[in-house]
Amino acid sequence: MKRRTAREKALQALFQIDVSQADPSEAIDHVLEGEEGDEYLTLVVTGVLENKEEIDSLIKQYLEKWKLERLATVDRNLLRQGVYELKYSKEVPANVVIDEAIEIAKIFGDDNSSRFINGVLSKVKDSLDS
Repeated sequence: MKRRTAREKALQALFQIDVSQADPSEAIDHVLEGEEGDEYLTLVVTGVLENKEEIDSLIKQYLEKWKLERLATVDRNLLRQGVYELKYSKEVPANVVIDEAIEIAKIFGDDNSSRFINGVLSKVKDSLDS
């Protein structure tokens, strides 16, 4: 499975877990739709869930006039996924993480999602670099 596909499926699984408190392994199985599992998909989903408090805390620092709970579910989970990759997954360059998140936001988010995701993830990246 390509990384982009794994990221898209990870977003879908995180969305299910966030909205319906689905079991993580069931959510992953559901989004795979019978396809073979993917190591990166599982890594991202479990990584986000295991580090969710720290990830959410980091996101909250860069939300202007927004509360994390009030964000669209897609945007909230895409930010979590992006922050996880920026902070914990050193194998992917930060610019690639942000570009991928922007492209996925264009598919699953609304008209403003890509700009919003770019703004927040760029601030997180800068804070992690310093």
